[in-house]
Amino acid sequence: MSAVHTTHRFAAFRHVGYRRYFFSRFLAYFAIQIISVAVGWQIYDLTRDPFDLGLIGLFQFLPSLVLILVTGSVADRYNRRMIMGVCMVVSTLCAVALLTLTVTGLFSPWPVYAILVVFGIERAFLAPASQSLAPNLVPPEDLPNAIAWNSTSWQTAMIVGPVAGGLIYGFGSIVPYAVGVCFFAAAALMVFAIPKPAARSKAPVQSWETITAGFRYIKAEKVVLGAISLDLFAVLLGGAVALMPVFARDILDLGPWGLGLLRAAPGVGAVGMAIWLAAHPIRHRAGILMFTGVALFGLGTVVFGLSATPWLSIAALVIMGAADMISVYVREILITLWTPDELRGRVNAVNMVFVGASNELGEFRAGMMASGFGAVFAVAFGGAGTLLVSVLWALGFPQLRKIDTLDVPEHRR
Repeated sequence: MSAVHTTHRFAAFRHVGYRRYFFSRFLAYFAIQIISVAVGWQIYDLTRDPFDLGLIGLFQFLPSLVLILVTGSVADRYNRRMIMGVCMVVSTLCAVALLTLTVTGLFSPWPVYAILVVFGIERAFLAPASQSLAPNLVPPEDLPNAIAWNSTSWQTAMIVGPVAGGLIYGFGSIVPYAVGVCFFAAAALMVFAIPKPAARSKAPVQSWETITAGFRYIKAEKVVLGAISLDLFAVLLGGAVALMPVFARDILDLGPWGLGLLRAAPGVGAVGMAIWLAAHPIRHRAGILMFTGVALFGLGTVVFGLSATPWLSIAALVIMGAADMISVYVREILITLWTPDELRGRVNAVNMVFVGASNELGEFRAGMMASGFGAVFAVAFGGAGTLLVSVLWALGFPQLRKIDTLDVPEHRR
């Protein structure tokens, strides 16, 4: 059966391994959002410097870049489920460390940055392993549905998590970290309860050729290269998440609860779009729709950056989330279906570095530019850059633009 012909909106949940995988990821993402809101608010409250908010993203991204040749190979050679579980345990310990700093009154930027580096190392190993594990838990015909629900779990966490983080923070700064510890621990238990997937083909002996195989595949496969690099440059320029504490406090005059609303707004649009895509998968003009989504994301970013009205800012963020989900949906399916299973870990490691660069490094770009030119200019300039990227990539990668259906390509059947 063709991948795009799966219409049952809960097809992936028929498989017990996927169900446990899904809920473990949801809890982990939820905890990350709660902790992210708390860390950002506390850091900005201490320093009032948007540059420090950019450093939060930079320190989480750098481990993925430094370890890129290691993490993908580990995911392809070893038990992906076990790697995911160990990473969840490390996340739990990091949350415990942040809780301890807050309880003891020792919370300050540099100790927190050190913990975020450990978080970054954990995520560097988690991302390729978890992304590569999903196709091992469902049959190929249910994979697009699983990818749609994976995105939904992430975006739902981004809706509820920031709002919950802002509300919970109102009860005291220790509460978000205590909740994060509990959620990470529960996520770890669920991962270890996933039934052992079917055996994969034996990984080749490690060598420079096998370690760099993911890079060579991406370079040779223009569809995968175009999809990954489009996300890198679009979100690198268009990212505004790091500056939301500035907008909430200084521009829109909102408190921690308002910050939660701003952080949640893109997720509202994304979850609505993801649920729609789970029931109505894209059947035609997938490439054009992906580029359209990136362009709308850039336009929404410009509107958010220039707005001084809360309801308009939130509406722009909702549109950004919905548009980004279209791009994410198409990109993740293309990367998964066009990549052989024996290379998925290494390709996903590269992809996750690109995603990390577009998010964490994008936050650093926004914080650095806001420090010099102001938050409004930093966000509006980035959104305009994203619009330009969507046009340049549509012209530069015609193979990607011309993709119609999200089927397994002929050379992979």
